[in-house]
Amino acid sequence: MLRMITAIENSPLPVIAYVSPSGTAAWSAGTYILMASHLAAMAPNTVIGSCQPVSYSPLGSEPVNDSKIINAMIAVMATQARSHGRNETLAIEFITLNANVDDEAALSYGVVEYRAGSLQSLLSMVDGATVSTISGEVILNTEGAQVVEYSYRFRDSFVKIITDPTISSILFLMGVFGLIIGIQSPGLGGEIVGAVALILALVGMGFSVNIAAVVLMVIGLALVIYELTTPGFGAFGIGGVIILTLGALFIVPLTPENWLVAGDWYASFVATVLAVMAVISAFFIYIIIKIIQVRRRRPTVGVMEGDVAIASQNAPPNVTAFVSYRGEYWQGRSDTGLVIGKKYRIVGKEGPVLILKELQ
Repeated sequence: MLRMITAIENSPLPVIAYVSPSGTAAWSAGTYILMASHLAAMAPNTVIGSCQPVSYSPLGSEPVNDSKIINAMIAVMATQARSHGRNETLAIEFITLNANVDDEAALSYGVVEYRAGSLQSLLSMVDGATVSTISGEVILNTEGAQVVEYSYRFRDSFVKIITDPTISSILFLMGVFGLIIGIQSPGLGGEIVGAVALILALVGMGFSVNIAAVVLMVIGLALVIYELTTPGFGAFGIGGVIILTLGALFIVPLTPENWLVAGDWYASFVATVLAVMAVISAFFIYIIIKIIQVRRRRPTVGVMEGDVAIASQNAPPNVTAFVSYRGEYWQGRSDTGLVIGKKYRIVGKEGPVLILKELQ
Protein backbone atom coordinates (compact mmCIF):
# COMPACT_ATOMS: atom_id res chain seq x y z
CA MET A 1 0.00 0.00 0.00
CA LEU A 2 2.75 2.43 0.97
CA ARG A 3 4.68 1.59 -2.21
CA MET A 4 1.55 2.23 -4.28
CA ILE A 5 1.06 5.60 -2.59
CA THR A 6 4.67 6.53 -3.37
CA ALA A 7 4.19 5.47 -7.00
CA ILE A 8 1.05 7.63 -7.31
CA GLU A 9 2.78 10.64 -5.74
CA ASN A 10 5.67 10.37 -8.20
CA SER A 11 3.56 9.68 -11.29
CA PRO A 12 3.77 12.35 -14.03
CA LEU A 13 0.36 11.12 -15.25
CA PRO A 14 -2.82 11.78 -13.23
CA VAL A 15 -4.12 8.79 -11.28
CA ILE A 16 -7.86 8.50 -10.66
CA ALA A 17 -9.04 6.07 -7.96
CA TYR A 18 -12.54 4.76 -8.60
CA VAL A 19 -14.47 2.60 -6.10
CA SER A 20 -16.59 0.40 -8.34
CA PRO A 21 -18.87 -1.46 -9.06
CA SER A 22 -21.91 -0.68 -6.93
CA GLY A 23 -22.10 -2.66 -3.71
CA THR A 24 -18.34 -2.82 -3.16
CA ALA A 25 -16.22 -1.16 -0.48
CA ALA A 26 -12.71 0.31 -0.25
CA TRP A 27 -11.78 -0.34 3.37
CA SER A 28 -8.37 -0.29 5.03
CA ALA A 29 -5.64 0.01 2.38
CA GLY A 30 -8.23 0.94 -0.25
CA THR A 31 -9.14 4.15 1.57
CA TYR A 32 -5.48 5.14 1.98
CA ILE A 33 -4.93 4.69 -1.77
CA LEU A 34 -8.12 6.62 -2.54
CA MET A 35 -6.84 9.57 -0.45
CA ALA A 36 -3.49 9.45 -2.29
CA SER A 37 -4.99 9.60 -5.79
CA HIS A 38 -5.04 12.81 -7.81
CA LEU A 39 -8.80 12.44 -8.27
CA ALA A 40 -11.14 10.21 -6.25
CA ALA A 41 -14.51 8.86 -7.36
CA MET A 42 -17.09 6.39 -6.12
CA ALA A 43 -19.89 4.50 -7.79
CA PRO A 44 -23.39 4.61 -6.23
CA ASN A 45 -23.91 2.38 -3.17
CA THR A 46 -20.21 2.00 -2.35
CA VAL A 47 -18.44 2.56 0.97
CA ILE A 48 -15.03 3.73 2.21
CA GLY A 49 -13.48 3.90 5.69
CA SER A 50 -12.41 1.62 8.59
CA CYS A 51 -8.65 2.14 8.46
CA GLN A 52 -7.41 1.33 11.97
CA PRO A 53 -4.55 -1.17 11.63
CA VAL A 54 -5.36 -4.65 12.90
CA SER A 55 -2.78 -7.24 13.92
CA TYR A 56 -3.39 -10.86 12.98
CA SER A 57 -1.68 -13.96 14.33
CA PRO A 58 -2.55 -17.62 14.87
CA LEU A 59 -3.58 -16.60 18.39
CA GLY A 60 -6.25 -14.18 17.16
CA SER A 61 -6.62 -10.59 16.00
CA GLU A 62 -6.94 -7.24 17.71
CA PRO A 63 -6.83 -3.54 16.77
CA VAL A 64 -3.40 -1.93 16.94
CA ASN A 65 -3.42 0.89 19.51
CA ASP A 66 0.32 1.55 19.66
CA SER A 67 0.58 5.34 19.35
CA LYS A 68 3.75 5.05 17.26
CA ILE A 69 1.94 3.02 14.60
CA ILE A 70 -1.38 4.89 14.81
CA ASN A 71 0.31 8.30 14.56
CA ALA A 72 2.34 7.10 11.56
CA MET A 73 -0.80 5.97 9.75
CA ILE A 74 -2.63 9.20 10.67
CA ALA A 75 0.27 11.21 9.25
CA VAL A 76 0.09 9.27 5.96
CA MET A 77 -3.68 9.70 5.68
CA ALA A 78 -3.74 13.38 6.72
CA THR A 79 -0.86 14.32 4.43
CA GLN A 80 -2.52 12.74 1.41
CA ALA A 81 -5.93 14.27 2.17
CA ARG A 82 -4.44 17.74 2.72
CA SER A 83 -2.28 17.65 -0.41
CA HIS A 84 -5.31 16.85 -2.57
CA GLY A 85 -7.67 19.31 -0.89
CA ARG A 86 -9.85 16.72 0.82
CA ASN A 87 -11.55 16.64 4.22
CA GLU A 88 -8.59 16.01 6.53
CA THR A 89 -10.72 15.67 9.67
CA LEU A 90 -12.89 12.88 8.26
CA ALA A 91 -9.85 11.20 6.73
CA ILE A 92 -8.27 10.98 10.19
CA GLU A 93 -11.52 9.66 11.70
CA PHE A 94 -11.34 6.77 9.22
CA ILE A 95 -8.42 5.62 11.42
CA THR A 96 -9.19 6.88 14.92
CA LEU A 97 -12.93 6.13 14.91
CA ASN A 98 -13.09 3.57 12.10
CA ALA A 99 -15.63 5.90 10.47
CA ASN A 100 -17.41 4.78 7.30
CA VAL A 101 -19.26 6.83 4.67
CA ASP A 102 -21.17 5.92 1.54
CA ASP A 103 -20.69 7.59 -1.83
CA GLU A 104 -23.19 10.39 -1.22
CA ALA A 105 -21.74 11.30 2.18
CA ALA A 106 -18.17 11.05 0.86
CA LEU A 107 -19.01 13.54 -1.90
CA SER A 108 -20.81 15.96 0.42
CA TYR A 109 -18.07 15.80 3.08
CA GLY A 110 -15.36 16.37 0.50
CA VAL A 111 -13.32 13.18 0.64
CA VAL A 112 -14.01 12.37 -3.03
CA GLU A 113 -14.56 14.65 -6.02
CA TYR A 114 -16.89 12.60 -8.19
CA ARG A 115 -19.80 10.17 -8.01
CA ALA A 116 -20.23 8.20 -11.23
CA GLY A 117 -22.27 5.16 -12.16
CA SER A 118 -19.86 3.89 -14.80
CA LEU A 119 -16.33 4.37 -16.07
CA GLN A 120 -17.52 6.15 -19.20
CA SER A 121 -19.61 8.63 -17.20
CA LEU A 122 -16.62 9.23 -14.92
CA LEU A 123 -14.40 10.01 -17.92
CA SER A 124 -16.99 12.53 -19.12
CA MET A 125 -17.16 14.16 -15.67
CA VAL A 126 -13.40 14.62 -15.28
CA ASP A 127 -12.91 15.96 -18.81
CA GLY A 128 -11.33 19.41 -18.61
CA ALA A 129 -10.30 19.09 -14.95
CA THR A 130 -6.90 20.47 -13.96
CA VAL A 131 -4.75 18.09 -11.91
CA SER A 132 -1.45 18.86 -10.17
CA THR A 133 1.15 16.14 -10.59
CA ILE A 134 4.85 15.92 -9.84
CA SER A 135 5.56 17.22 -13.37
CA GLY A 136 3.16 20.16 -13.03
CA GLU A 137 -0.48 20.87 -13.83
CA VAL A 138 -2.24 18.63 -16.34
CA ILE A 139 -5.59 19.32 -18.01
CA LEU A 140 -7.54 16.13 -18.57
CA ASN A 141 -8.94 15.42 -22.01
CA THR A 142 -10.93 12.25 -21.36
CA GLU A 143 -14.24 12.78 -23.18
CA GLY A 144 -14.68 9.78 -25.47
CA ALA A 145 -11.22 8.48 -24.58
CA GLN A 146 -10.39 4.93 -25.55
CA VAL A 147 -10.29 2.60 -22.55
CA VAL A 148 -7.53 0.00 -22.62
CA GLU A 149 -7.68 -2.70 -19.97
CA TYR A 150 -4.39 -4.25 -18.91
CA SER A 151 -4.19 -7.77 -17.52
CA TYR A 152 -1.35 -9.76 -16.04
CA ARG A 153 1.19 -11.36 -18.34
CA PHE A 154 1.85 -15.05 -17.69
CA ARG A 155 5.00 -14.23 -15.74
CA ASP A 156 3.14 -11.69 -13.61
CA SER A 157 0.26 -14.08 -13.05
CA PHE A 158 2.66 -16.81 -11.97
CA VAL A 159 4.50 -14.51 -9.58
CA LYS A 160 1.17 -13.26 -8.22
CA ILE A 161 0.20 -16.86 -7.41
CA ILE A 162 3.41 -17.90 -5.66
CA THR A 163 3.66 -14.63 -3.70
CA ASP A 164 0.34 -15.37 -2.02
CA PRO A 165 1.49 -16.38 1.50
CA THR A 166 -0.95 -19.30 1.49
CA ILE A 167 0.52 -20.72 -1.73
CA SER A 168 4.14 -20.03 -0.74
CA SER A 169 3.60 -21.74 2.64
CA ILE A 170 2.11 -24.82 0.95
CA LEU A 171 5.05 -24.87 -1.50
CA PHE A 172 7.43 -24.64 1.45
CA LEU A 173 5.78 -27.64 3.14
CA MET A 174 5.76 -29.57 -0.14
CA GLY A 175 9.45 -28.81 -0.54
CA VAL A 176 10.24 -29.98 2.99
CA PHE A 177 8.43 -33.29 2.64
CA GLY A 178 9.70 -33.73 -0.92
CA LEU A 179 13.24 -33.57 0.44
CA ILE A 180 12.32 -36.03 3.19
CA ILE A 181 11.01 -38.51 0.60
CA GLY A 182 14.14 -37.91 -1.48
CA ILE A 183 16.37 -38.67 1.52
CA GLN A 184 14.43 -41.83 2.37
CA SER A 185 14.04 -43.07 -1.20
CA PRO A 186 16.74 -41.61 -3.47
CA GLY A 187 16.08 -41.77 -7.18
CA LEU A 188 12.30 -41.37 -7.07
CA GLY A 189 12.50 -37.65 -7.81
CA GLY A 190 11.33 -36.47 -4.40
CA GLU A 191 14.50 -34.46 -3.85
CA ILE A 192 14.06 -32.67 -7.20
CA VAL A 193 10.41 -31.84 -6.59
CA GLY A 194 11.25 -30.74 -3.06
CA ALA A 195 14.09 -28.48 -4.18
CA VAL A 196 11.96 -26.83 -6.88
CA ALA A 197 9.07 -26.30 -4.45
CA LEU A 198 11.42 -24.78 -1.85
CA ILE A 199 12.94 -22.41 -4.41
CA LEU A 200 9.49 -21.27 -5.58
CA ALA A 201 8.42 -20.84 -1.95
CA LEU A 202 11.44 -18.67 -1.15
CA VAL A 203 10.83 -16.59 -4.29
CA GLY A 204 7.19 -16.20 -3.27
CA MET A 205 8.18 -15.17 0.23
CA GLY A 206 10.64 -12.67 -1.17
CA PHE A 207 13.16 -13.80 1.46
CA SER A 208 11.34 -11.35 3.75
CA VAL A 209 9.91 -13.71 6.31
CA ASN A 210 9.58 -13.93 10.04
CA ILE A 211 12.95 -15.34 11.20
CA ALA A 212 11.35 -17.05 14.18
CA ALA A 213 8.98 -18.88 11.83
CA VAL A 214 11.90 -20.10 9.71
CA VAL A 215 13.70 -21.37 12.82
CA LEU A 216 10.54 -23.22 13.92
CA MET A 217 10.15 -24.83 10.50
CA VAL A 218 13.81 -25.91 10.42
CA ILE A 219 13.50 -27.47 13.90
CA GLY A 220 10.25 -29.18 12.89
CA LEU A 221 11.88 -30.52 9.72
CA ALA A 222 14.83 -31.88 11.71
CA LEU A 223 12.50 -33.69 14.12
CA VAL A 224 10.46 -35.22 11.29
CA ILE A 225 13.59 -36.45 9.50
CA TYR A 226 14.92 -37.89 12.78
CA GLU A 227 11.61 -39.69 13.36
CA LEU A 228 11.67 -41.22 9.88
CA THR A 229 15.24 -42.50 10.28
CA THR A 230 14.78 -44.12 13.70
CA PRO A 231 12.38 -46.82 14.91
CA GLY A 232 10.33 -44.90 17.48
CA PHE A 233 6.77 -44.41 18.66
CA GLY A 234 6.32 -41.14 16.69
CA ALA A 235 6.85 -38.59 19.47
CA PHE A 236 9.50 -36.74 17.50
CA GLY A 237 7.41 -36.91 14.33
CA ILE A 238 4.26 -35.51 15.94
CA GLY A 239 6.30 -32.85 17.71
CA GLY A 240 7.94 -31.95 14.42
CA VAL A 241 4.59 -31.64 12.66
CA ILE A 242 3.26 -29.37 15.42
CA ILE A 243 6.35 -27.14 15.24
CA LEU A 244 6.14 -27.06 11.44
CA THR A 245 2.50 -25.98 11.72
CA LEU A 246 3.37 -23.13 14.08
CA GLY A 247 6.18 -22.05 11.78
CA ALA A 248 3.86 -22.06 8.76
CA LEU A 249 1.26 -19.97 10.61
CA PHE A 250 3.86 -17.40 11.68
CA ILE A 251 5.57 -17.25 8.27
CA VAL A 252 3.67 -14.08 7.30
CA PRO A 253 6.06 -11.13 7.82
CA LEU A 254 5.11 -9.15 10.92
CA THR A 255 5.77 -5.70 9.46
CA PRO A 256 3.54 -2.59 9.50
CA GLU A 257 2.44 -3.12 5.90
CA ASN A 258 0.92 -6.48 6.79
CA TRP A 259 -1.12 -5.12 9.70
CA LEU A 260 -3.66 -3.95 7.13
CA VAL A 261 -4.27 -7.42 5.69
CA ALA A 262 -7.95 -8.34 5.46
CA GLY A 263 -9.26 -10.56 8.25
CA ASP A 264 -11.12 -12.92 5.90
CA TRP A 265 -7.92 -13.47 3.90
CA TYR A 266 -5.95 -14.28 7.03
CA ALA A 267 -8.67 -16.67 8.20
CA SER A 268 -8.49 -18.44 4.83
CA PHE A 269 -4.69 -18.59 5.08
CA VAL A 270 -4.79 -20.16 8.56
CA ALA A 271 -7.48 -22.66 7.51
CA THR A 272 -5.43 -23.75 4.48
CA VAL A 273 -2.23 -24.27 6.49
CA LEU A 274 -4.09 -26.18 9.21
CA ALA A 275 -5.78 -28.39 6.59
CA VAL A 276 -2.42 -29.29 5.02
CA MET A 277 -0.86 -30.03 8.39
CA ALA A 278 -3.93 -32.08 9.42
CA VAL A 279 -3.32 -34.38 6.45
CA ILE A 280 0.35 -34.71 7.38
CA SER A 281 -0.54 -35.37 11.02
CA ALA A 282 -3.00 -38.07 9.96
CA PHE A 283 -0.18 -39.71 8.01
CA PHE A 284 2.04 -39.81 11.09
CA ILE A 285 -0.79 -41.09 13.28
CA TYR A 286 -1.28 -43.92 10.79
CA ILE A 287 2.44 -44.74 11.00
CA ILE A 288 2.33 -44.71 14.81
CA ILE A 289 -0.66 -47.08 14.85
CA LYS A 290 1.16 -49.48 12.54
CA ILE A 291 4.29 -49.35 14.72
CA ILE A 292 2.26 -50.13 17.84
CA GLN A 293 0.53 -53.01 16.06
CA VAL A 294 3.86 -54.45 15.01
CA ARG A 295 5.30 -54.17 18.51
CA ARG A 296 2.27 -55.93 20.00
CA ARG A 297 2.65 -58.97 17.76
CA ARG A 298 3.75 -62.20 19.35
CA PRO A 299 7.43 -63.08 18.87
CA THR A 300 8.02 -65.18 15.78
CA VAL A 301 11.70 -66.00 16.21
CA GLY A 302 11.27 -69.62 15.29
CA VAL A 303 9.54 -68.65 12.06
CA MET A 304 12.15 -66.00 11.27
CA GLU A 305 15.12 -68.34 11.50
CA GLY A 306 16.06 -69.47 8.05
CA ASP A 307 14.33 -66.56 6.34
CA VAL A 308 16.18 -63.95 4.32
CA ALA A 309 16.73 -60.28 5.20
CA ILE A 310 18.23 -57.57 3.01
CA ALA A 311 20.79 -55.11 4.36
CA SER A 312 19.57 -51.51 4.27
CA GLN A 313 22.89 -50.08 5.46
CA ASN A 314 26.56 -50.89 5.20
CA ALA A 315 28.19 -52.05 8.44
CA PRO A 316 31.52 -53.60 9.48
CA PRO A 317 31.64 -57.07 11.12
CA ASN A 318 29.55 -57.43 14.31
CA VAL A 319 28.23 -53.86 14.11
CA THR A 320 24.45 -53.39 14.26
CA ALA A 321 22.68 -51.73 11.29
CA PHE A 322 19.23 -51.69 9.73
CA VAL A 323 18.02 -54.55 7.54
CA SER A 324 14.72 -55.10 5.75
CA TYR A 325 12.66 -58.17 6.60
CA ARG A 326 9.19 -58.66 5.11
CA GLY A 327 8.79 -54.94 4.47
CA GLU A 328 9.83 -53.99 8.01
CA TYR A 329 13.03 -52.46 9.33
CA TRP A 330 14.92 -54.56 11.87
CA GLN A 331 18.31 -54.24 13.45
CA GLY A 332 20.79 -56.89 12.45
CA ARG A 333 24.49 -57.79 12.45
CA SER A 334 26.76 -60.30 10.82
CA ASP A 335 30.26 -61.53 11.70
CA THR A 336 31.26 -60.77 8.11
CA GLY A 337 29.71 -57.30 7.99
CA LEU A 338 26.73 -55.98 6.02
CA VAL A 339 26.63 -54.64 2.46
CA ILE A 340 23.63 -52.57 1.44
CA GLY A 341 21.28 -54.46 -0.86
CA LYS A 342 22.86 -57.85 -0.14
CA LYS A 343 20.81 -60.81 1.16
CA TYR A 344 21.54 -62.54 4.50
CA ARG A 345 20.00 -65.55 6.21
CA ILE A 346 18.55 -65.12 9.71
CA VAL A 347 20.22 -67.64 12.04
CA GLY A 348 19.12 -66.23 15.39
CA LYS A 349 17.92 -63.24 17.41
CA GLU A 350 19.31 -61.42 20.41
CA GLY A 351 16.61 -59.13 21.79
CA PRO A 352 15.64 -56.80 18.92
CA VAL A 353 18.78 -57.64 16.90
CA LEU A 354 18.74 -60.30 14.17
CA ILE A 355 21.82 -62.48 13.85
CA LEU A 356 22.64 -62.84 10.17
CA LYS A 357 24.85 -65.03 8.03
CA GLU A 358 25.92 -64.16 4.52
CA LEU A 359 24.25 -66.26 1.83
CA GLN A 360 26.75 -68.30 -0.17
